Amino acid sequence: MDFPTHFRSGSVLLAPSVSDKWKLLESMVDAVSSAWDLSEDAQSLCLECVVAREQCVSTGMEAGIAVPHAAVEGLDKMVVSMAILPEGLDFESLDGKPAQIVVMILVPKHEKLIHLQTLTEVARRLGDATFRNDLLAAADPEDVIQLWS
Repeated sequence: MDFPTHFRSGSVLLAPSVSDKWKLLESMVDAVSSAWDLSEDAQSLCLECVVAREQCVSTGMEAGIAVPHAAVEGLDKMVVSMAILPEGLDFESLDGKPAQIVVMILVPKHEKLIHLQTLTEVARRLGDATFRNDLLAAADPEDVIQLWS
C-alpha cells in the first residue's frame, strides 16, 4: 500500500485552531474535500459517517494519537487528512492524554480489506515514538507527507 498517495498537502493541517474534536473533524473533512475536489454531497456524507463512527466509540488511542475513520458509500477512492496539534486536543483517548497527531481515513464502503490494512499500517507507523516526534516537528504539509514515504 502506498499510503502517502492518499494525502495531498491541502489535506494536512498544522496546528489548526479548533475548540474540540468535532470542530477538528469538520475542518479535516473540509480540507480533504477541498484537496480532492469532492462534491458537496460527498463532503456531507464523509462528515456524517466519520462523526457517526466517532460518536459510537472514540478513535483516540494512546500516546497522543487518534485515527478517526469511516467507510463511506459512494466514495471512489481512499482519501486521508492529517492534523498535527502540538498542544494536543481532548479526543477521549484510551490513556486520557490529548491527541497531538490525528489521521483521518475515509475509505469507499466496498473496500473493507483496504480499510483494515490501512488502519493496521497507520497504527504500526504511529507506534514509533521517533516517527511521532518527527511528525510533530514538521514545518509544512509536504514534510508530513514525505515522512510517510
